[in-house]
Amino acid sequence: MSRNKSCFTSLGQRLLLALAVGGSLAAQEAQSAMRLATFSAEITPPLGHPLFGGKTARTIADSLFARGFVLGEESGVMVLVAVDWCEIRNDAHDRWREVLAKAAGTTPNRVMVTSVHQHDAPLADLEAERILQARGAGVQLIDLDYHERMVQKTAESLRTGLKNAVLVTHFGMGQAMVERIASNRRFVEPDGRIHFGRGSNGGGNPAYREFPDGEIDPWLRTLSFWSGDRPVAALMSYATHPMSYYGGGEVSSDFVGLARARWQRAHPDVHAVYASGCAGDVTAGKYNDGSPTSRVSLTGRLVEAMESAWIDTHRILLTQADWRSVPLRLEARVGDGFKPEDLERKLTAPGSSPFERVKAALGLSWHKRVKAGHVLDVPVLDLGAARVVLMPGETFVGYSLQAQKLQPDLFLMMLGYGECAPGYIPTRQITGEGFNVSHDWLWVRPDAHRPMMQAVEAALQ
Repeated sequence: MSRNKSCFTSLGQRLLLALAVGGSLAAQEAQSAMRLATFSAEITPPLGHPLFGGKTARTIADSLFARGFVLGEESGVMVLVAVDWCEIRNDAHDRWREVLAKAAGTTPNRVMVTSVHQHDAPLADLEAERILQARGAGVQLIDLDYHERMVQKTAESLRTGLKNAVLVTHFGMGQAMVERIASNRRFVEPDGRIHFGRGSNGGGNPAYREFPDGEIDPWLRTLSFWSGDRPVAALMSYATHPMSYYGGGEVSSDFVGLARARWQRAHPDVHAVYASGCAGDVTAGKYNDGSPTSRVSLTGRLVEAMESAWIDTHRILLTQADWRSVPLRLEARVGDGFKPEDLERKLTAPGSSPFERVKAALGLSWHKRVKAGHVLDVPVLDLGAARVVLMPGETFVGYSLQAQKLQPDLFLMMLGYGECAPGYIPTRQITGEGFNVSHDWLWVRPDAHRPMMQAVEAALQ
């Protein structure tokens, strides 16, 4: 806590210096050319639509949304959108960026598209769907027409938001420690054996909840944008899988979406956007028994942290909003069961479950992209004292913690679930402990740590 407070004290000193050099606050505001537009579109799937895990939508517990903002000057703008879907992969991710970029008058590499990663929600990969259809696999991943309608609906909301863009003069930084939500999948038994089985609802074994939290990032961070003394938008992020329970076909934004909605009702004039942090190996498993009651409790704890981070917010003048994109090449996993020929067999094998066929198609879609020389990118929004970095897939929390060590005085928001095609991206340590062998939601090679850290370091330079 002391390091964070000293950081904010330094930022406050910089604000006073800026005022002394540049004149009055009113004069500073008059010189600002930065504008911000907000948008939100409901993207709830219809009943019967496929959800993650081979399930279909049977009931709608609450609506799903794509919420975001456009920030910039006449010389160029950037877009950030957080989507209440499980994942957006490969050409589906491209499609979101292309359409939103056109609506905002910018380029696709200046669009951040991140999935919040709720599990009772759609998962989008257009090429994987085409593969399933072409092979007669007998299972659907995403309705292509529904996908396009939701992308266009979000773009239309963005265009409408641009008509009401407001001048923003400051940005705010606040954070709060979250109590009793996150825990790492990894835990160590008394005999030294390492397990990765603590899932989103305790991994099915109540005993797993008795082990320590493990490696987590305990802070919820809020980056806000202000027009003078009036708050306009707030981007909130916390590193955990956003599930209390799932798998029954009950469409829901889960406890993170419910917390976002509750906070939004308490602050109706501030556009709330929530994005999941780097949480590939972080879940609510220790503090969650998978019951509806747990969902209510997790929601309340997250709202408390959101309120505390808002109270903690410190504002400084917004003098820059720089954008860059760091290239990142990750190779496709090719071990036994993950070669293209292995995945092709799984598509139509009599013993393959619907979900196994979906995973095979996702793997083939990713193989095709890698073979074609496709390079991922890590988009970065640089505000000077604060930075937002969007990492691909289920980036493990260790990358985020290492980034914070590299830039300890920076207000750093490391978001996860950008281009989700790679699946899990473990650190070198976790790979060495056997995670690659035991998990099939992982489509990258064991040496992914090196290019990942190179991208992180480049993003922070």
